[in-house]
Amino acid sequence: MIKKIIHSCLKYFSKKIIPLDADIEEVKSLIESLHPVKTKHELIRIGSKGDGGYLIPNDLEGVNTCFSPGVSDNCSFELDLANNFGVTSYMCDWSVNDSPILHDNLIFKKKHLGIINNSKYLRLESWYDSLKPSNDSILQMDIEGSEYNVILDTNNQTLSKFRIIIIEFHDLDMLFNQIGFRTISSVLEKLLINFRVVHIHPNNCCSSYEYNGIEIPRVMEITFLNKNRIDSFESVTEFPHKLDIDNTDNNSIILPRNWYSKINSKT
Repeated sequence: MIKKIIHSCLKYFSKKIIPLDADIEEVKSLIESLHPVKTKHELIRIGSKGDGGYLIPNDLEGVNTCFSPGVSDNCSFELDLANNFGVTSYMCDWSVNDSPILHDNLIFKKKHLGIINNSKYLRLESWYDSLKPSNDSILQMDIEGSEYNVILDTNNQTLSKFRIIIIEFHDLDMLFNQIGFRTISSVLEKLLINFRVVHIHPNNCCSSYEYNGIEIPRVMEITFLNKNRIDSFESVTEFPHKLDIDNTDNNSIILPRNWYSKINSKT
């Protein structure tokens, strides 16, 4: 517990010396591009009631594989997919020795997802190509900040083969910093080439940060749906979703209003 407190304090004070010098209009524009939309696929909750559970579109017919880096000690999402949808999850994590639960449809590899292939790291593109899924797949990624390098390292052709992507994004308050904004926006804009955001859930493990009238939760789970699965959409005007559940016992964080708004329906 003491180590966690010290780590949190160091992280907090280190960020105080980082310049808040990003272009605020660019930050606003990026956030607007991430406004969630509602499609014909209703959201369902997969996984535990709390951390490890996510809201995804009920569009799983034909999906038979899930890539899940960063499993740690919680594979409730993958187990739910296996038991209720027949999806095989390929999991990886260097920090643990095996899957938290043994199951024929849960296949574990002791490696971190990264930007090189060696005894400790595995690239997403290489991992996907080695398994050659015959149908659409899901990508569920919680890798503690390495998501930015991994997405930038993965080509668009590989990313476009996923039907649903769920990523827990960390340190999002770095959008207020010029260098942080360049990195984070590059990742999000790359994903938006082939996907639309259908849900955002602030993880209440951490607080929000507000600057110049813009509030950004530091950690958020964002669900993307491939554009080829979307015929039409409409605005999402209310948060939280009825199926959202806090990740921790900390105070709840409601998605700030600037992260969703009314838009015109389109095809």
